[in-house]
Amino acid sequence: MHLQSQMQYKLSFFLVTLGQFFAALTVFLGVYFMFARFNAVQGFTYRQALLCYAVMGTAFALAEMFGQGFQMYPRMLGNGEFDRALVRPRGIVFLSLAMHMDFARAGLLIQNVIVLVYAVSGGDVIWTWDKTLTLFLMIACGSLVFFALFLVQAAFAFFTVEGLEFMNILTYGGREFGRYPFSVYGRGILRFLTFGIPLALFQYYPLLYLLGREKGALYMLAPLFSLLFLVPAYAFFRLGLKRYKSTGS
Repeated sequence: MHLQSQMQYKLSFFLVTLGQFFAALTVFLGVYFMFARFNAVQGFTYRQALLCYAVMGTAFALAEMFGQGFQMYPRMLGNGEFDRALVRPRGIVFLSLAMHMDFARAGLLIQNVIVLVYAVSGGDVIWTWDKTLTLFLMIACGSLVFFALFLVQAAFAFFTVEGLEFMNILTYGGREFGRYPFSVYGRGILRFLTFGIPLALFQYYPLLYLLGREKGALYMLAPLFSLLFLVPAYAFFRLGLKRYKSTGS
């Protein structure tokens, strides 16, 4: 239904999708020009960095496409629309997902998929069944981690009513920082993105496994450990939901 409604104005839809594609292209050009000047960054080559870029971008695009409803919480809480959602016979998380899906984000998704195909065809990785599975886990688990961050962002709205912009550092900022392996930002940042916000668990550590720099199931299955972040994210969301008070609008 969302896709049908957005396709009612086909030209507008395709122009927005095209705009998303070219907006993501500017980020890609930033990586390209970096490696046009430097052959490697902390031992990682151009195609290896593109693999990081594509995994983060694809995971984020999927999460943003289907998780847009959570970013609408400040508006919904302010105008009383959230009250209507609470009395419906479905879970609030499901309703939030179904409330708004932005299929124009397909432009961002397509651009990252193209980069991903280019990166995996470069010969830096010898593809076997286990490495193919690892790449799938990186993208799937990454999208769920970004979804959890959107859930946390929505939960903050219960306490503040207005949205908190600092969460964009972890969502949009995480996508931007993920253009390169997280180790390039220093050991402190890598630890935070491992044990705090587990972006490195689906980007950096499985990348080492794909490139043959590390071996063992711990690196291969690292993306699965990032899913533990869903537990505190959902618990915080439920805590905020219990504290919700209608604005009376």
